Amino acid sequence: MALYAIGDTHLSLGSDKPMDVFGGGWTGYVEKLRQGFEAVKPEDTVVLCGDISWGMSLAQAREDFAFLNALPGRKLLMKGNHDYWWTTAQKMRQFFQENGFSTLELLHNNCHFYNGVALCGTRGWFYEEDRGEHSTKIFRRELIRLEASLKAGGMGEKYCFLHYPPLYQGYRCQEIIDLLVQYGVSRCYYGHLHGGSHRLAVLGQRDGVEYRLVSADFLGFQPEKILP
Repeated sequence: MALYAIGDTHLSLGSDKPMDVFGGGWTGYVEKLRQGFEAVKPEDTVVLCGDISWGMSLAQAREDFAFLNALPGRKLLMKGNHDYWWTTAQKMRQFFQENGFSTLELLHNNCHFYNGVALCGTRGWFYEEDRGEHSTKIFRRELIRLEASLKAGGMGEKYCFLHYPPLYQGYRCQEIIDLLVQYGVSRCYYGHLHGGSHRLAVLGQRDGVEYRLVSADFLGFQPEKILP
């Protein structure tokens, strides 16, 4: 068994927003993802750190889920800022079951375990979001979701998976960082950053937490192996 992570697959097989239009590393990205997953075994676990599909509904994202479901490994799905198909956990689980997507599970208001390590996470927050009254409520909900996930992880080792980076050059989301430190998170994996923004990512250890960017284009569309 092995544990992997990758974010920002931005699939668009059932909609009309393929990332190939951006050129560069995104050209042929769906096939690159397929090839990148060749290292993953059926018994492995892959955490998908948000921005999974451009579909505007579960139905529109069906082809993207079918693509992911057919890839090897158990996949834990998280919400990103572009996952407009995201609805209630009950509706998503029912949709996966009805369509036979047996390798897809949710990481949302809960945690999963891999060889005793708690896999926790939520979408998170980012400085580019407006902190008006409505946005503040959303941010507070994200903090509640993250703490609920971390609490579910118990007293053992914890890895945290976020879509938004909690650290960025010139920016800190202190409330999220405080929770990571408070609950003893040893590693934090995040996505969202693309292209030129890769150079602004914070990598390495800060305040006892090891940070790692796992956006698909940063990884060359091959999931990063975290644990054997």
